[in-house]
Amino acid sequence: MATAPSARWHKAAVLAALMLAAFTFNTVENLPIGLLELISDDVQVSLSAVGCLVTAYGLTVAVVSLPLAHATRSMPRRHLLTVVLAALVLSSLVPALGSSYWLLMAARVVTALAQALFWAVMGPVAVGLFAPAVRGRVIGVLSVAGSLALVLGVPLGTWLGQQSAWQLPLVMLAGLGLVSLVTIAVLLPTSRPEEGHAAYGSAPDSRRFKIVLLTTALSVTGAFAGYTYLVKFLGDVSGFSDTSVSALLMVSGIAGVVGVTTAGPLLDRYPRGTLAVPVATQAAGMLGLYAFGTAPAGAVVFLALLGGSLGPVFMATQNHMLRFAPARTEIALAANSGAYNAGVAGGALLGGLVLPAWDVRATFLVGGLLTVAAFSALLTERLLPPVEQVRTPESGRTMEGRPAENC
Repeated sequence: MATAPSARWHKAAVLAALMLAAFTFNTVENLPIGLLELISDDVQVSLSAVGCLVTAYGLTVAVVSLPLAHATRSMPRRHLLTVVLAALVLSSLVPALGSSYWLLMAARVVTALAQALFWAVMGPVAVGLFAPAVRGRVIGVLSVAGSLALVLGVPLGTWLGQQSAWQLPLVMLAGLGLVSLVTIAVLLPTSRPEEGHAAYGSAPDSRRFKIVLLTTALSVTGAFAGYTYLVKFLGDVSGFSDTSVSALLMVSGIAGVVGVTTAGPLLDRYPRGTLAVPVATQAAGMLGLYAFGTAPAGAVVFLALLGGSLGPVFMATQNHMLRFAPARTEIALAANSGAYNAGVAGGALLGGLVLPAWDVRATFLVGGLLTVAAFSALLTERLLPPVEQVRTPESGRTMEGRPAENC
């Protein structure tokens, strides 16, 4: 039976709203980096204290993703996303109420709690709207929206804050969140969260699930062990000026968008390759910066490789979670999001320990070696026997009729 035009329009509108929400969440998460000095001067705290706003955000997402996903697993997705987006809107408006550091910290924690749930349920909701054969492409467009936050959202928000007040970009982001909230509240059907082909893994396998989770943790820890100190590396090691460094960061962000745009359409056809290739590319980028980053040309080339790999790694691991989840997919996605954010925090901490002991180049060596370890872990998946049971979309049971394996 053909899908009615109105139904197709509703699905497209909900997908667009989820993309807008992904862009908004990622921009809100990273915006304090661009507004560091403005916030510091206004709330009268040190730069390191403002930096804690970013650290606390990532740690909150890492810690609460899995428990929150488990606690809300029976809540209809439309209701849950409406609450999540309402929290995003309100917490983004809170800083406009006054210049208080702890008020801002509390707002950040609320936003982080909302984001932890959003990344867990967004994928299954979006994928469930469309045919199983295009789930990779759906994950791809969501990833493009999230990647654009670093290329467009943070730079534009930083500029707007510099021209007026640092609270204004947050207020405007609250407006974007409100658009997403209204669209999803009105157009997303209310259904039981365990219904539909995206509620459970299409090829459940706890062994492969654990390997992908380990790959996420190792690769992200490795990436941020060096990436956290990229500005210092480009200035001290590669010899770029402050103005050039800003341009290079934009190059890295653009490479990330190109990476997810290229890899997204390939997720359905080459699920293994679309994870292995970005992890290998990340390792090459980090080790290349360590070995050849003293030359400006070499730094640009390997920075582009590194920037182009970060988004596709996360996108591909999310796609694998939808395939190998031993039980409900939102639990698997929450675990992956938790591993990612733990890797961000752990990588920054690891790099901070390496930096005074050796130098900033060593952070990329250590990060590159961790990424090689992630690639090695990923290769072990090929040694496992093929998945024999494939879950049917309608029933949540395997082809043989036996209940699928639980976590």
